[in-house]
Amino acid sequence: MATVAQVLALAAHMPPRFVALITVAAFSGLRWGELVALRRCDADLEAGTVRVPRKLAALKGGLEFGPPKSAAGLRVVALPAVARRALGAHLDKFTARAPAVLIFTGDKDTPLRTGNFRRAVKWSTALADAGMPEGFHFPDLRHTGNNIAAASGASTRELMHRMGHASMRAALIYQHATSDRDREIADTMDKRIAKGAKPRKAKKRS
Repeated sequence: MATVAQVLALAAHMPPRFVALITVAAFSGLRWGELVALRRCDADLEAGTVRVPRKLAALKGGLEFGPPKSAAGLRVVALPAVARRALGAHLDKFTARAPAVLIFTGDKDTPLRTGNFRRAVKWSTALADAGMPEGFHFPDLRHTGNNIAAASGASTRELMHRMGHASMRAALIYQHATSDRDREIADTMDKRIAKGAKPRKAKKRS
């Protein structure tokens, strides 16, 4: 997982064309294939949402658009303000006006592949410069966003919706991580409570 500050630092170390891709990836919970398949008509800035009707997969024969992994993958995801602003700025500067054009593309407006994206942004260097956790990969942005959603109080069903999962298993993992952190908070509270409960020694009168 990364912190919010680390995610924003990574976005700041991206070429301008890819700032929104990092920001939306981290705070929407969308998969790589879902992000790079988004079209202008899938974004609703007024509502602050993105619709996920398909994915882009890299196959031996090339790139292929298709439906999400399951029916649960067909969803509309609300974006927090920071992702909404980044997406709006990106649409204004880097996306053509036609409804069906891809939102996130390479410099020549071609669909993104993980390989050409990593080369274009100098991924390893950007990670180091942003102070990201060791071994961090692009899918970890999705994990980070899901963890933030869980920590924000999202229910199991709400997490399943954001993540595009039909099974509760993955959602429960994030909730378990949040519970672990809550246990740490409670343990720290115990120490403070115990310290505050100790009777104070009465001051000697002179």
